[in-house]
Amino acid sequence: MALRNHSTITEFILTGLSDDPRIEALLSMLFLGIYLLTLMGNLTMLLVIRADFHLHTPMYFFLSNLSFLDLCFSSVTVPKLLKDLLSEKKTISVEGCLAQVFFVFITAGTEAFLLSVMAYDRYAAICHPLLYGQVMSNQLCVKLVLASWGLASLNSVVIVLLAINLDFCEAQIIHHYTCELPSLFPLSCSDISINIDILICSTLLHGLGTFLPIFFSYARIVSTILSISSTTGRSKAFSTCSSHLIAMILFFGSGLIRYLMPTSGSSLDLLSSLQYSTVTPMLNPLIYSLKNMEVKAAVKRTCKKYLQYFR
Repeated sequence: MALRNHSTITEFILTGLSDDPRIEALLSMLFLGIYLLTLMGNLTMLLVIRADFHLHTPMYFFLSNLSFLDLCFSSVTVPKLLKDLLSEKKTISVEGCLAQVFFVFITAGTEAFLLSVMAYDRYAAICHPLLYGQVMSNQLCVKLVLASWGLASLNSVVIVLLAINLDFCEAQIIHHYTCELPSLFPLSCSDISINIDILICSTLLHGLGTFLPIFFSYARIVSTILSISSTTGRSKAFSTCSSHLIAMILFFGSGLIRYLMPTSGSSLDLLSSLQYSTVTPMLNPLIYSLKNMEVKAAVKRTCKKYLQYFR
């Protein structure tokens, strides 16, 4: 990923979250805790889903892939953030910056597609329960996950090609804690109008391509739930998709704010990025485990199994 020869900048300076050493020390402990919780929570979900045969269903197959994505997504940004919080000089090479842009897009993009697939899975389970096993076959589940990775990879390559063709001449301060295209574009001495238009179109297409299936799936789900006469039945049906709704709102809400709103270097830019890249990956295992009786039961069974093994 070589830049054109007349680009004179070889590295960028990140302003980070604060320039006060005391605040940075506190933030480093906070985000270290968040990262450790993210690792523990998502690794636990992966272990429990793999170890307990009761969870070998399409819903938990997608959830295990979501946990893997959250591990990857958080690891793209948080270790670098922790390093910078403990360093006086917060720099990143141009190549490293572009690599970070690529991996942010591929992990976040795949997660967006996967959340859309999970919405369709909930639609099939609630609206067509008798045909669920036939509709959501193992082969289809694997194909949907591979398609999510493939489409996100294609989008990421297109996005990074926009950044590779930029020239960086003088400005090298990124008013952010990580490399993201909305923060990178203002530093370029090239004409970025077309790049911004392509980024907005890509974000809208990606957003609509994942949001519309979610919208139509949940429109049918709500309609089906409201037609259930039993209050207990409605409550049980809604509980199976409420966790997914919470995770989806947290992820899409902050992501769209970051990539569709003009970059201002304000605290809103930082908060929206922190929300979808650090906080949401930590919360997803909690959301899906605390609100899910099957996961709670599986955790207990897995713990008993391993305790007996070590005795």
